[in-house]
Amino acid sequence: MKNALLNLIFLLTLVVASVSIAAERTNRTNPYREIVEVGETEYFMPYASAVRVKAGATLLFLSGATALPIYHQHPHEHDKLDPPMDVREQTRLVMENLKKMLNAANADFSDIVRTDVFITDMEEQDAIGEVMGKYFKGDFPASTWIGVTRLVDRRLKLEMNAIVAVE
Repeated sequence: MKNALLNLIFLLTLVVASVSIAAERTNRTNPYREIVEVGETEYFMPYASAVRVKAGATLLFLSGATALPIYHQHPHEHDKLDPPMDVREQTRLVMENLKKMLNAANADFSDIVRTDVFITDMEEQDAIGEVMGKYFKGDFPASTWIGVTRLVDRRLKLEMNAIVAVE
């Protein structure tokens, strides 16, 4: 019974998020980025099936970001690295690192047209997508999610790179 209640709460949260996502999509700011609607769905999807980049855009490629600081010691000294163990907190740090890169290029999350998300546990993709949604405000880019056995530090749970279309 408790699990059924939790599932119901989760589904209601997704419905509310979907309604706000639809409202957010009408506020596009990047004239070079267009979500191509493939069809209608009632499901929360943490990516767009297709994104069109119009002529005139400049492409910016963001290197993979993890929960570690953007700049850190190489070769890695793992005893000096301290990523959080919680996947949501790691995702928040990944998104904040991407935000720093975007800000440096005078861009924002609405300019991202594609991401690749490398995760060590595919069961955590919903939690990751939930945190990502706060940054993309429901206007997700095209994306591929890839399960990997490990990342540069065994404690890391995800890494994300991005392609950005800017004016």
